[in-house]
Parts: sequence; C-alpha cells; structure tokens
Amino acid sequence: MEDMENKVSYRDSAIDERIIKAVEEMGFETMTPIQEQAIPIMLQGKDLIGQAQTGTGKTAAFGIPIIQAIDPEEKGLQAIILCPTRELAIQAAEEIRRFAKYMHEVKVLPVYGGQDISRQIRALSKGVQIVVGTPGRVMDHMRRHTLKTGKVRIIVLDEADEMLNMGFREDIETILKDMPEERQTALFSATMPRPILEITKEYQKEDAEYLRITPKEITIPLVKQAYYQVQRKDKEEVLTRLIDYYHPKRSLIFCNTKRMVDELTEHLKDRGYQAEGLHGDLSQNQRDTVMNLFRSGRMEILIATDVAARGIDVDDIEAVFNYDVPEDIEYYVHRIGRTGRAGKTGRSFTLVVGREIFKIRDIERVCHTKIRERNIPSAADITSVKAEKVLGEALDTIQSKNLDTAMDFLREKLIDSEYTALEIAAAFMKMKMGDDIKDIKVEKFNPADLVFGKSSRRRRGSRGRGHGRGAEKEKNSGVGKAVEKDRSSGKGKASEKDRSGGKARPAKGLGDVFAETGKRRRRRR
Repeated sequence: MEDMENKVSYRDSAIDERIIKAVEEMGFETMTPIQEQAIPIMLQGKDLIGQAQTGTGKTAAFGIPIIQAIDPEEKGLQAIILCPTRELAIQAAEEIRRFAKYMHEVKVLPVYGGQDISRQIRALSKGVQIVVGTPGRVMDHMRRHTLKTGKVRIIVLDEADEMLNMGFREDIETILKDMPEERQTALFSATMPRPILEITKEYQKEDAEYLRITPKEITIPLVKQAYYQVQRKDKEEVLTRLIDYYHPKRSLIFCNTKRMVDELTEHLKDRGYQAEGLHGDLSQNQRDTVMNLFRSGRMEILIATDVAARGIDVDDIEAVFNYDVPEDIEYYVHRIGRTGRAGKTGRSFTLVVGREIFKIRDIERVCHTKIRERNIPSAADITSVKAEKVLGEALDTIQSKNLDTAMDFLREKLIDSEYTALEIAAAFMKMKMGDDIKDIKVEKFNPADLVFGKSSRRRRGSRGRGHGRGAEKEKNSGVGKAVEKDRSSGKGKASEKDRSGGKARPAKGLGDVFAETGKRRRRRR
C-alpha cells in the first residue's frame, strides 16, 4: 500500500475554504490518489481522462472542482454529470451536496428514470446549477427543453465504461454534441476500451490530461465482516455495546480524523474502558508509550487514524471497529487486515450512517466480499452479558480469596433481615452493573427517500420507488431485534421471537437474568 504519511491534505490545495470545512466535517483530512492528481487539473479548467477503480474517491475528484467553478449569480445549468444508474446518480448528487454544504447558492439535482419527471421539471424550473443524471433521463429533459445546455461549462462522464456496457454510447454522444464548444470535459472509467478512447478523441481537447491510478491487488483477510446502520448521535453508544457484547481482549478502533480520535478516547475512558488514542500529533515518546501499553496487554483498546496505525504490527488483535467509514476502499482492507492474522479468524465491525451504505456496497463489489448487516445488541443482550461477567468475577473471587470475615459479617446481619441472600447478591450485582440500559431506536437509510436534496422520512409502512444499492425494507429495523447467532461462542442468545408461539418476548429484568445465569452456572458444574 502507498505510504499514507505522504498523503496531501485538503488544506494544502487551492480548494475553497468553505468546501474544505464541509469535507473535514465529513471526516476526511487527506486526499486519495485520484483526488490529489485530478483536483488541481480540473481547477485549471483542463480536460481530464481519469482511469481509477470504484471506491477511490472519484466523486470528490470531480465534484469539488465543479462546485468551486460554479458562478453563484448564474442560476442556470452550468455542469452535467452522467452516471450509468440511478443509484449512482443519487449517491453522487448527495455527496456533492455535502461538499457544497456551506455554499448555499449552489443547487444540485439528480435526474433519473423511475421518478416522476414532472417533479424533476418543477425543480429544474426553480434554478439548478448542477445536474447529476442517467443518460436516458438527461436526454429526455433535453428533448422537452426543460434542461437547457447553452451555459454548461463542465460535463463529466462517471464510470464511462459501465455506461457503454449498458448501451448508452449513442445517448452519450448525442448529449456531448449538444454541449457548448467551449467547455471542460472530464471522463472517469475503470477501464479504457477502444470505444472510450474514440469518445475522448472526438469530444475532448487534444491537450486533455490522462491519469491512471494503478489498481492494487485487493484481498480480504480471514475476517468476519459486519456492519450496523446507526444514527450519528448513537455511534458512541453502539460502539460500547459491541465492545461489551463481544468483549475482545484486544481491539483497534479507526477514526477518520485526529479530533475524533481524541473525542472518542476521552469518551471511552470516562466510561471505564482501558483505551488510548494514537495520531500524528503525538510525539514519538508518547507514541511509544501508547504502543507499549497496547502490546503488553495493559491497554485493551487502541483508537487511531489510518496514518498513525501504519506502523502497528500486533498479531493478536481480535477485533477492528470502523467507527468512521473510510473514503478509500484500500483503507478499509488495510484496517481489517489488522485482525485475523496468524491463521486466526478476526472480526470487523463498521458503523454506517445514512448514505454511507453506498460505500459498503462499493467495498463489496470491488473486493468481491460480503459484509453482513447485523442488528445492534439489545438492552437484554447487554444486561445478560454484563451479568455473566459480574458473576464470573464473583466466582473467581470465591475460588481465589479468603471470604471468612465477609461471610461472618453477612451471616450476622442476615439473621433478622427481611431480605434473602439472593436479593442481597442481586443488589450487589446491580451496583456493579450500573444503570439500566435502554434499547436504541434504529432508522435505516433508504435511498428511495432522497427527494431533491433532502432525505424525507416517509411514514412507516409506505412504499417508495427507486430502491438503490443496499436499500432494504425496514422489516429488520426497530427496537430489541435479535443479534446474530454466534455459534462459536454461544452469544446472541436473546431472540426477538419465542419460537414456540412466534410472539415477541418481554424484555428481561435483572432478576430473570440473574436466575438464568445461576442455572447455567449450576449446569456447567
């Protein structure tokens, strides 16, 4: 893998400060290779041919320069981005909107088949500077004269080889012929077959720049991969639940920014976890101290950025948590490759917020892998796991400590007590376990809910058109869903339904958990 310490920061470029602010809020500090090379060329207004795989950050490579080139005083169409599918059009439009978060005058609209064209016509009539669409629907608007190309200054063909494979060549050429002669044309493609070269020769300037980001061999290590759809406000809580539920002896958590590493480290420490952060602002002495703690096992959790983790070489990391989804697919592979070493099977957990589900689909497609969606451990799951842990510690204490003095004290106190020994033991357990845990409400992202720049939440049970990549029915969402059955460890015991009757079980109280735990302990003996 390329040396990530040589990555270029967005702040070291000629990008508008407002765009940089939005990009950093999205959790990105440094550019991917295609962004590093393509953005300066496009900012200069030159034509570009970019050969790069899906999942390398191409949308930012052309989206950021387009936003910066838009004349906010001109409300007409200034840029067109063609994508092979409506799902990709939705994804690209949403990402570009996020880049333009602090440039309120820039309007972006996805246009694609399967959506009522009259709604798109109304949106276009209000003034849109950037259109992201499929060739067929863009041509439809051009024929209706609802999409006027006279002032278009930039046109981008994204995943051009896919569009040709789908039979869009004639449509693409028709669109390009209708564009103003003085324009900037950028083409991005994973491969460069003859038809692509013919299009570049016919419709791009002779001095068009050619970039090729060499694809690396991407292989997924022996890792059980899972992702969880969460709301941003719940990420910290979901992370701690996963740590508590799976209880890895040594785990590595990845964040996209140094600030997030610091914030998450402080949060985990406040909740009693043995955790330290690692990023580029630490001195070598501080870094050595943190790594020594982690390698020796005196610290269970290391939180790091991709750059800081580059030199980590620890073989017995049981789990990797992607607190933030990486922008580059290579980063994802590099991250989860930290676990599952030396013939052992590791685990990776990725927290996915909203539109980040598209990135999961990209990873699956490019790496020929499957990242399974799992449900967040419920309150009952975590209560049971914590009770097991506390009881285990108590049994260890019985076997390893002299309890005569404590037993004499309790025997004397319990003679006239109205409480049983079981109730007092349960009270001690409750004190040790802490406050009651609440279930987390899950609202899964549905690409079909994307309407003209806003994620509109439809009423539960409504049906929408245009399901995108990774869109699923909300049948698995809600509170207290069953977590996966982990056959190797016996975890995941809490089930959503009672197999005998199919009815939802009530949430377990501490007494139920304590009683069940006691039975299991007796059976083991």
